[in-house]
Amino acid sequence: MQVGMFAGKVALVTGGSSGLGEATALKFAREGASVIIAARRADQSARVVDRIVELGSEALFVPTDVSRGADVERMVSAAVEKFGRLDYAVNNAGIAGPRYTPIAEVTESQWDEVMGSNLKGVWLCMKHEILAMLASGGGAIVNIASIYGLNPSDIGHGPYSASKHGVVGLTRSAAADYGQLSIRINAVAPGFTRSEMVDLNRPGAAEKYHALVGRHSGMKRLGQAEETANAITWLCSDAASYVNGVVLPVDGGSVTRMY
Repeated sequence: MQVGMFAGKVALVTGGSSGLGEATALKFAREGASVIIAARRADQSARVVDRIVELGSEALFVPTDVSRGADVERMVSAAVEKFGRLDYAVNNAGIAGPRYTPIAEVTESQWDEVMGSNLKGVWLCMKHEILAMLASGGGAIVNIASIYGLNPSDIGHGPYSASKHGVVGLTRSAAADYGQLSIRINAVAPGFTRSEMVDLNRPGAAEKYHALVGRHSGMKRLGQAEETANAITWLCSDAASYVNGVVLPVDGGSVTRMY
């Protein structure tokens, strides 16, 4: 028998094959939820599914490119067909796009790729997730924004920052649309957090991230994926039952010191 605060519930995590998505999927599973992993990479997703099953929960992998409407519709339909309902969704899939690139040097194809995954993808996911949640009486959605969705990028990361500002606007607008219909929609804005996107093993990366956390984290360290996963699952839980339309920074605290 499933136990935990999400026992008997169903959670969907896009980009659930690694990093923050994987940590969130495992947190849901530890708390008793059945979990859908939606991602593009089959081998890594299968590994996460196996870990969820080891934890005693059910899991389903649905190959998904969130920038494609047909993929997203199939993703949600597969979740409902398998588990009969959808209670929670975490829209985490996204890409970094060009970094250290001034905005006038970004190509049109780079811009379109980032917006398709990070912004259009979140809209498509909510579009279909909301309909499934309305059919089962409500639910909670958490979108993954970024500290660069609340502030300008200082590392030549304009398309990513613009896409995450868009996620913030989508989240707040959707929260106003559906809060009265028992669907809460919030976002988290992680700071620099260990993941494939924040890989300290790249040449020169450790020095760059040391400088960045000094500028962006009051705790002067990188975050762990599990720390953001804890915030995400809290926003989905009944403990956050009156929290709607919030963008919660998970960044170690804004830096305002002059020393």
